[in-house]
Amino acid sequence: MHEEGSSQLSVKDMVKRIGILIAVSAGAGILGAKTVFEVHQATAVAVFLAIILGTLLFWNIRLAIAFLGLSVLICSNSLDIATFVQSSALEVILFLVGMMIIVGALRDLGFFTWIVQLIVSMPNISGMKFIAVTAAASALLACAVDEVTSIIFIATLVFQVCDRLKLNPVPYILICVLCTNVGSAGTMMGNPVGIYIGTKGGLTFGDFMCYAFPIMLLALAATVALTIWYYRKDLAQFDISLKERLARNLTLAPVIEVPYKQGLALILITICAIAMHHQLETWLGIGKNSVLLIAPLVCSGVVMILRRDRARHYVEREVDWWTLLFFMLLFAIAGTLEHTHVDLIMADYFSSICGSSHAVLVPFILAVTAVGSAFVDNVIFVAAFCPVIEQGPAALVGIVVRSLLRRQHHHDRKHCEYCRSRNAGKTFPRSRRILSVVQDRGAGGAPCRRYRLGAPDADVTADAGPSGSCKA
Repeated sequence: MHEEGSSQLSVKDMVKRIGILIAVSAGAGILGAKTVFEVHQATAVAVFLAIILGTLLFWNIRLAIAFLGLSVLICSNSLDIATFVQSSALEVILFLVGMMIIVGALRDLGFFTWIVQLIVSMPNISGMKFIAVTAAASALLACAVDEVTSIIFIATLVFQVCDRLKLNPVPYILICVLCTNVGSAGTMMGNPVGIYIGTKGGLTFGDFMCYAFPIMLLALAATVALTIWYYRKDLAQFDISLKERLARNLTLAPVIEVPYKQGLALILITICAIAMHHQLETWLGIGKNSVLLIAPLVCSGVVMILRRDRARHYVEREVDWWTLLFFMLLFAIAGTLEHTHVDLIMADYFSSICGSSHAVLVPFILAVTAVGSAFVDNVIFVAAFCPVIEQGPAALVGIVVRSLLRRQHHHDRKHCEYCRSRNAGKTFPRSRRILSVVQDRGAGGAPCRRYRLGAPDADVTADAGPSGSCKA
């Protein structure tokens, strides 16, 4: 779904969408109250469903809907303040704040411009080589910083090159967005979902590197291969246009000298601090993942001291407070499902469908998250599924929660399945700004075209890491 500003809706359309939101969420709550839920459980389900519908119908004002939903939960006594604070995942929010400040400093220091310059100055460049390197760079950047920052800078490069060669940028943008989403599953830093699952499951950065990162590379290779084949005609046109431009003694893009060493040092220090968090925690004798969560805060604090004239800018402009507040309220509202024991009912339902078969449960969860998160923000589904997986009944505990708490690498494979399924089957779930940029440039990119590419790619990447690839 593309982003449509709610402020541009007519009064009639606004009233119609509000009516749909209220009718569906209230109807689900009433139906649940008359069947399997008690009043507080039905209220929690209705509010959570309203958040989902809010992201679909009112993307630009989803935070307002989250505010109202939280108010309903507290006023109905379905959620108390203490549970709200406990469920809001403030540690995840602070981690993201620190990383956003670091990304802002990297932008100032020219790090991303340096990456772009490395790509455009490749020798013997061709269409296939350009898109393969660009897609890999977008995936690896997503691992190191985050997927949105990665795709913004890569999209800038793609638009620049396509403008000079008079090419349609949509195929190249779609390839890079798919690869960025796949790449964001490789580490905890690539996506808010990664750090959320890591803190919930007690997983370390090393766990992700040992089990998620290799599977991500396989999925990335499959995605690049499929998309290059799918857009082979466009890549052939790239080579033709490039030869014509070079024949006129024109370069693909201007190459400039960029001071990158400070930015490179900052990102390496940040990654090393996060990568060594488990060893530092053991040495200091502090709680698990404590250093993981404060490492970005330490690095961003040092950055703001060294760049005092930009410190306020980093906090006010580089941190996406709108999205972070939405995440915080979303985590709290999802925590209400656990607080009111809706998660136990959902786990019983999953267990009744899948029984005790691991071979049935994992594909079931993969399919639900893949289909659902293709239309709704992936954070919503992960926030809803985590309490269910953690607090399931005996059959589900034996299959999933044991993997989460006792054999963490098995749960990390599930994280890969979550991330690959939620990422591969969609193109612009969390990068809607890129779609709007493409459409503003008149490049098109209809939803059906995105689906034709995204759906088969989801099948390929879902198969890239077979269930037997991670052994005990």
